[in-house]
Amino acid sequence: MTHAQTLPRPVFDNGISAVPVRELSPTGDFEESAPYRLFGLAPCTPVIGAEISGVDLGAPLTAELHAELHRALLEWKVLFFRDQDLTARQHRDLARWWGTPEVHPFLPKADVPEVVRLSRGADSPAVENVWHSDASFETTPPMGSILRAVRVPDVGGDTLWSDMGAAYDGLPADTRKRLDTLAAVHDFTRTFGSQLSADELARQQRKYPAVTHPVIRTHPETGRRLLYVNRIFTSHIVGLPDAESGDLLAYLYDQARHPEYQVRLHWRPGTVAFWDNRATQHYASADYYPHPRVMERVTIVGDRPI
Repeated sequence: MTHAQTLPRPVFDNGISAVPVRELSPTGDFEESAPYRLFGLAPCTPVIGAEISGVDLGAPLTAELHAELHRALLEWKVLFFRDQDLTARQHRDLARWWGTPEVHPFLPKADVPEVVRLSRGADSPAVENVWHSDASFETTPPMGSILRAVRVPDVGGDTLWSDMGAAYDGLPADTRKRLDTLAAVHDFTRTFGSQLSADELARQQRKYPAVTHPVIRTHPETGRRLLYVNRIFTSHIVGLPDAESGDLLAYLYDQARHPEYQVRLHWRPGTVAFWDNRATQHYASADYYPHPRVMERVTIVGDRPI
């Protein structure tokens, strides 16, 4: 089945088309990828997520291994590594292979400033259970994030990722055409702003003013068209009346919720997930309260969406 051979698309009473029934592809071109020589790779779904075996992330990478891991990241959007024993410094140094690790302006830090420590439990309920991409409120949002499980509950606390290239492909053609010309505003005050005093909020707004990004961005390396709005940070679409902007954004936010676009990871201590933040959204399931869940994350500086 090719892109041109999709089945008839049912239309609901509200005029919104259903998701097409078709084969999905990691790259969008329905071609088998070249084999990987330096590690094992097991796809988790047909479209997103792969588990990597035979790699010790605590050991220094080689240029050849980095190149193959990067190709796998572009193809599968999120990579999973089990049984990794990393210190915070090793975690940060691993991220440096892909760019500059950023110091997050709002989240709590581990002993290493570039490492965010997300500690949840009875005294700190989870708040990450909303589909989002990391720090889209920045002028140059992260290209990727590397998340490490330090302590996880026996049951629950999974994380899900959704492929925003597949989400774009699944939209009706007339909707895609319309979205290609639109831009949206992203603003941290929708979430992190509620935690700040008035003076600190004003200071951070000067440092991180609201930014405008295209609703559909083009991946700078693969050329894939990607849906790039998210419920946490996107406030409105430029040039549309408030009601129309809200309705359209609600529809676009919901595209991440299709199981056909998703992969789900059950964590174990020592599991590492590395995702392409340009091409995905993620959601941390908050079904483990009051049990503790401690994660550490490094995000890597990206470029301005185009």
